[in-house]
Amino acid sequence: MKKFKIRGDITVVTVVIFIVCIVLVSVMFMQFRTIEQTEITQIETMRESELRTALSEWKTKYEELEKQLEEIDDKINEYNETIENNEETAKLIDEELKESNILVGKTDVEGEGVIITLNNNSKNVKAYDLIDLVNELRYAGAEAISINNTRVLAMTDIIDMANDTYIMVNLERLEGAPYVIKAIGNKEYISSILSLKGSGFIDRATTNGLTASLEVKNKIEIPKYNGEIKIEYMKELVKE
Repeated sequence: MKKFKIRGDITVVTVVIFIVCIVLVSVMFMQFRTIEQTEITQIETMRESELRTALSEWKTKYEELEKQLEEIDDKINEYNETIENNEETAKLIDEELKESNILVGKTDVEGEGVIITLNNNSKNVKAYDLIDLVNELRYAGAEAISINNTRVLAMTDIIDMANDTYIMVNLERLEGAPYVIKAIGNKEYISSILSLKGSGFIDRATTNGLTASLEVKNKIEIPKYNGEIKIEYMKELVKE
């Protein structure tokens, strides 16, 4: 996933502002220098009317320069606001991308939750047992799930292979029981759903000949999904 880049644009705008300021300020100093280079003897020989005319012209030039300076200040303020807005936009986009990566499972995550250990007993753990548990965890509001440290996503396949001799998750072979399932979410709520007498997963798994244990944790770490997420058929709906 490509990350939005905007720092290069900000650098270009800053350089443009700097060059514009240098040019305009240079013009101002050149005009002031021209005024200062007027010889005192010339002023002394001027008539009163000529002096008034010259003073009027200088006043006009001064007002023009003052106006140019104000325009420069306005431009600088405008560019500064643009840069600040761009930085704020970049920050918001970075946050949205980070949140999106978390939601699709492309980031290592941590948080409170539960750990379920599922083992063989009178029968072996099968793929449908893991699917049943994953579905119940999602129903209970789990935000991230892993099986033997393999991240479980919405499109994850959990399949029995080779005459039920092993299970594959995300096309990764799991080496067999025990299976450690981690889930991040509201630990108390998830625990209460899994522990419901008779209908919760723990009781169902035990009744079906498996061994199941449940731990409530304040901090659980779940690794990111390392595979490639491909979207082949789905696209954004554009309304006319």
